[in-house]
Amino acid sequence: QVQLVESGGGLVQAGGSLRLSCAASGGTFSSYVMGWFRQCPGKEREFVVAISRSGGRRIYADSVKGRFTISRDTVQSTVYLQINSLKPEDTAVYYCAAGSGTATSTIRAYDFWGQGTQVTVSS
Repeated sequence: QVQLVESGGGLVQAGGSLRLSCAASGGTFSSYVMGWFRQCPGKEREFVVAISRSGGRRIYADSVKGRFTISRDTVQSTVYLQINSLKPEDTAVYYCAAGSGTATSTIRAYDFWGQGTQVTVSS
C-alpha cells in the first residue's frame, strides 16, 4: 500500500510559477509509474503528466506542454511538478497518483492517490 502526500499548492498570480511535490511512502517508489492529474469544481479529473519508473519517459497533456515539467527523485521517494507560466485555467486541485503499469494518461491505470493540493491562479 502506497501513501501519497502532495504539497506546494497555493495562490499565485497569472504568469507565476509553483513546484508541487508528492512524497510517497509504504511501498517501493521505483516500482511505480507516477502521474499528476487535476480537477476543477464540477468537472472530471483530467490527466496532466506522467513519468515512467526510470524517469526516462514523460507524457504530457497538450494543454500543459512547454509549461509543466515532471521529475522524480528515487532517493527522496518524491515526484515533482514544476509549473511555469501559470494561467487562470490551471486553477484546480492537483492530485498525485501511482500505478504499477506503464506511464499513461488513463486514470484507471493508477492504483493509489493522494488527497490533492489546491492551486489557484489569479488573473
